[in-house]
Amino acid sequence: MALTHGVFQSFEYNRMVVLFSMMNDATEVACAISTSAMDELEKATRTKPEQREEQFIRLRDRIEACAAHKFANAEFEGKPPGIVLRSIDFR
Repeated sequence: MALTHGVFQSFEYNRMVVLFSMMNDATEVACAISTSAMDELEKATRTKPEQREEQFIRLRDRIEACAAHKFANAEFEGKPPGIVLRSIDFR
């Protein structure tokens, strides 16, 4: 089954990631994207913390397509396992 939209969860300043989820049927899949990856996608430099949610929403389709690709290839990381996106995933 293909992943579908989940929710924006938060911006973690200390880790410099945006946390979000996607849904695999009724199962929530934890996901994260580095802020540097989002800035590279927009060709931006140092987006302000209070603008991260808006940036995620603008880039959502590309981010979620990449997450779905990694999910289909079972490229999970961490405990509990989730999808982590970095700049290299968009090249």
